[in-house]
Amino acid sequence: MTADRGPWLVVGLGNPGAEYAHTRHNAGRLVIEALCARAGARLTSHRSRTHTADVRLGTLPGGAPGPRVVLAQSDSYMNTSGGPVSALARFLGVGADHLLVVHDDLDLPAHDLRLKRGGGEGGHRGLLSISQALGTRDYHRLRVGIGRPPGRQDPADFVLAPLSQRDRPDWEVTFEQAADVVEDVVAHGFTQAQQTLHSR
Repeated sequence: MTADRGPWLVVGLGNPGAEYAHTRHNAGRLVIEALCARAGARLTSHRSRTHTADVRLGTLPGGAPGPRVVLAQSDSYMNTSGGPVSALARFLGVGADHLLVVHDDLDLPAHDLRLKRGGGEGGHRGLLSISQALGTRDYHRLRVGIGRPPGRQDPADFVLAPLSQRDRPDWEVTFEQAADVVEDVVAHGFTQAQQTLHSR
């Protein structure tokens, strides 16, 4: 896979609506918002039941502008993300090799970032929906660690609880770091970006 093929489709998972806007489960959507802010872009409604922004991200070797990237959030809830994501991918002509899904991950410590291609979904219903709709698991994921709930708190309550005002500055740093990783993937290729991230 080469970095200059395109476009890339980068999807941030989460739930629509103000009540979910600043929850751990919306980590993927919050990374998309950070990328939009960098690019000076605004998400607009698309007929695939998504909101999208068509931008260029990163810098290619030699200083040329990075490749075309479509940033997206689904208008559906997390557990039914697959339909809108697969519809948008078909509309854009994007295959699994140029799809990057950004999502929260309970199995990683809070603020840890990891890149992964293919494999299982770890019980993440948003990923399960996408895999089923695409008919493949062989797409790229950026996992944003949110950690496990404290004590005996229900994981569902934990992921849907709003981030505290005290914790939000640290999470904003994490979302910016995740945006850096996305730029690295689209500009330099998944393998190089993965090596760079995982060697830190």
